[in-house]
Amino acid sequence: MLEGKVGLVTGASRGVGKGIALGLGEQGATVYVTGRTETGGAQPTPLPGTVQETAAEVTALGGRGVAIACDHRDDEQTRRAVRQVVDEAGRLDVLVNNVWGGYEYFWDGTPFWEEAGFWTQPIERWDSAFQAGVRAHYVTTVAAAPTMVTQGSGLIVNVSSEGAVKTDTGVAYGAAKAATDHLVACMAHELRDHGVTAVSLYPGLVRTESVLRAAEYIDLSDSESPLFVGRAVAALAADPDVTRHTGQVVSTAGLAEEYAFTDPG
Repeated sequence: MLEGKVGLVTGASRGVGKGIALGLGEQGATVYVTGRTETGGAQPTPLPGTVQETAAEVTALGGRGVAIACDHRDDEQTRRAVRQVVDEAGRLDVLVNNVWGGYEYFWDGTPFWEEAGFWTQPIERWDSAFQAGVRAHYVTTVAAAPTMVTQGSGLIVNVSSEGAVKTDTGVAYGAAKAATDHLVACMAHELRDHGVTAVSLYPGLVRTESVLRAAEYIDLSDSESPLFVGRAVAALAADPDVTRHTGQVVSTAGLAEEYAFTDPG
């Protein structure tokens, strides 16, 4: 159980981030969730989900959810979000860097075949993956690390993917995910002596709202629910010996085998 523990999950209006927030919440944690989509606000994407709704679901599961509207492309908004967590809760035990960018072609009307090669894509796709993804992970962790170092404990999880090591997932995406993994390895090296653990997490194919929207084109027979990813993070957060994983890439499937949690479906 994670009662008394405090987590921050970025990019948690929906999808994997929401699943991670719920996974922490069902174990009793206080979970701060960030996202751009607010109740009553304009949707950045044509998908359901808001930070307020996620926070309410965390609370309904037995945790305590707190919503923070934040665009992590803005460094000052990111710093303010972390300050709010520390000021209100007095500690930070789990940071999950999930927010990402570079997916705009799903929503801006660009036919997928028009961006079939990296040379056909606007440079903004690269910039978005690194600014809203890698840079946001770095800035959030820079803001959170002093609290964890002072505590002498903490878990940092960067949501990554096999795209970091594969060559068929797109140049910008693959390069950004590889950068995320190396970011974790280097952070773990510097944080090890302070009792803070950092890992990269590879989910499988997750049944997010975006994936389900395209379900007729995707084989979902070996897919995962977002909450399954959340249970992976919760298992790591509850492990008193989690430092043995620091600097490593871990997968949801591997963690399920190690910690014996299941996918609710």
